[in-house]
Amino acid sequence: MEENREDHGLAEGKILSVWMILFVALILLPSIFRVSLGISHFYVKIVIKILEWATLQIEEGVKKQKAMALENLISTGIIQRDETPMEEEIVGRCQGCFSLADIMYFSKKGCEAVAEDEVTPRFCSEELLSWNLLSRTNANLHHVSWKLAAVWVTGIIIRYCLLLPFRICLSVFSVLLLVLATTVVGQFPNGRVKGWLSNQVQMICATLGVRCLSGLVHFHNRENKPQEGGICVANHTSPLDVLILASDGCYSLVGQVHGGFMGLIQKSCMQTSQHVLFERSEMKDRHLVRKKIREHIADKAKLPILIFPEGTCINNTSVMMFKKGSFEVGGTIHPVAIKYDPRFGDAFWNSTKHSVMTYAFNVLTSWAIVCNVWYLPPMVKEEEEDAVHFADRVKAVIAAQAGMSVLPWDGGLKRKKVKESFKEEQQKKYCQIVIQNVSVENRNIC
Repeated sequence: MEENREDHGLAEGKILSVWMILFVALILLPSIFRVSLGISHFYVKIVIKILEWATLQIEEGVKKQKAMALENLISTGIIQRDETPMEEEIVGRCQGCFSLADIMYFSKKGCEAVAEDEVTPRFCSEELLSWNLLSRTNANLHHVSWKLAAVWVTGIIIRYCLLLPFRICLSVFSVLLLVLATTVVGQFPNGRVKGWLSNQVQMICATLGVRCLSGLVHFHNRENKPQEGGICVANHTSPLDVLILASDGCYSLVGQVHGGFMGLIQKSCMQTSQHVLFERSEMKDRHLVRKKIREHIADKAKLPILIFPEGTCINNTSVMMFKKGSFEVGGTIHPVAIKYDPRFGDAFWNSTKHSVMTYAFNVLTSWAIVCNVWYLPPMVKEEEEDAVHFADRVKAVIAAQAGMSVLPWDGGLKRKKVKESFKEEQQKKYCQIVIQNVSVENRNIC
């Protein structure tokens, strides 16, 4: 009996040693030196082949007419909108004069907004043109054929029984390494050594975090990476944005103070790096936040500051209004466009619906996180250009590169009602149309 126990102990020790060697050789060392062994590329190629096969199975199993109707519904929406501007429609119908018939224009726009507005869909997960074999995006398509059902069940077993335990263990290791390493580095006196060690810890832990998700990130135009003393602005989809950017460079963050798990990460990072964090009560005091940012970028020795001007997570199909505060402090703006591939998993965090842990579970049980990151040429505010127009110009550049639509709406509508200023803006526009055209008509009469 004792010999059998010893044999079992030796076998377990050998298995553990093999796992440790594989972990160090295939994950830890490549993360430290930030090199890729091609494992993620190979894995993603396999998943792509499986998804392409699944799409063919669905197309064969579902009638072509229904598939075309579903595709049209997703691509065009519920209703067909008339994109004619207010000025053209009202002026063309009533020669610009006031008419009770103008009420119909606003009634039609109101009905369109009730049926399908432009804002609400941006706070929900992106619609997929084809099923990606994830349970949470399943529309009972696994009943199409027994082959598709078998692949779907096999995928569940692989993701939940093999990938999930491994990803959880690697996530825990990454967080513990971050906490311990920042605690040790935080004891060093301020100087170049501490700064270098802090940057290495941040990038190694961020790289490990990306590999926890079987992440595959394609960085483009690295020659445009943000420099010290600059401001990096990017579209915002989820907390993974920070993880992905931090795996390729070091930043100081501007954000709100969090509690719980997110708070632990923030406190650990604050021990070694300078970040601009503020309480929710300070969020309304824009002057205080701008002052902190201005003081940070004034020191050219500090890391570039990372800001998400949308102020909330958008589902990666659009870029919404950039808050002007980030563009009033001066300095060089380094735009960055981030675009996720929704076929492998939904990176969007709907914070009004899912907690941090629920979101983390959904991400860890996805196939992978695949995205493209474009570093765009630096931009500066032009003469006689105000902060609002500068923000819109930067937003348009990011949206164009990522292939996303541009929306003028405030991302704060995710939690708040429409501001009265938006309503007043439409009222003023209509009044200007009527007054301007009445004046022109009076001149013609004279």
